[in-house]
Amino acid sequence: MSKTPRMFPRARMVNRNKQRQFDIIIKGSSHSHWQDPYHLLLTLNWFWFFVAISVFYIIINTLFAFLYLAGGDCLENARPGSFADAFFFSVQTMASIGYGVMSPRTDYANFIVTIEALVGLMALAMSTGLMFARFSLPTAKVLFSNVAIITSYNGAPTLIFRTANKRRNRILEAQVQVSLLRDEVTKEGDFMRRFYDLKLVRSQTPIFALTWTIMHQIDESSPLYDVTHESLVETHSELVVILTGLDETVSQTIHARHSYVASEILSNRRFVDIFLRKPNGRWVIDYNRFHDVEFIDKIW
Repeated sequence: MSKTPRMFPRARMVNRNKQRQFDIIIKGSSHSHWQDPYHLLLTLNWFWFFVAISVFYIIINTLFAFLYLAGGDCLENARPGSFADAFFFSVQTMASIGYGVMSPRTDYANFIVTIEALVGLMALAMSTGLMFARFSLPTAKVLFSNVAIITSYNGAPTLIFRTANKRRNRILEAQVQVSLLRDEVTKEGDFMRRFYDLKLVRSQTPIFALTWTIMHQIDESSPLYDVTHESLVETHSELVVILTGLDETVSQTIHARHSYVASEILSNRRFVDIFLRKPNGRWVIDYNRFHDVEFIDKIW
């Protein structure tokens, strides 16, 4: 909370491109990624994960190569002073390949091989565990409409957006929560960023298999009552959407997040119908028109 309102543009709180992160820069915290390497390796994208593993692998083998070189001519059939031979012998030892061409000649070399074999076993176990943990993380393939709209539903102004399950399975006991986030100044002149929960027409469904239209009626109890598009922009309003449910395939809870800033909340529109019926009576869902909207008479 602050005494001075922030008049500059705000970034959205929920980053659409990084579903596991909030689009907020944190300063003044002593905690860093390097203090929690396990979490860092779980949240890295796959490219940087493989880069990190490869760099670690090269560094470890390089260190052991220098240890072998420090022992002088301690490797059988290795060129004296050859870093390449020492490095590749380290690779063969850590991976338990053992071609038999190069081998330890001295007690010093056998001692280093013993240590490297132990390090290799632990590194393999940790790498395997990290790979399994990354693959076993439950992920949601949930599609949200690019925009939210305000239109008429049963004669009342209603905020609407839609979502769909992109996987061909079912999400059980799905629940959705929508909150309005906006800037406010209290009567005492304190600036704060506040959350308001929006009451939904239907906030849960026993089976979420195809599409789901999320609706919030704007009545006297709604935080959006008497709100204009200009005021949404002025208060840097953002709709934060949290969807949870049980993935039927893996029997794990999944989460999906999305957000809509003021420029993505459109009035006097309605979503295009995406349900079509074939001549044989079967229903078809056209996801090519999932984000499409059309104009209607002014209601907001």
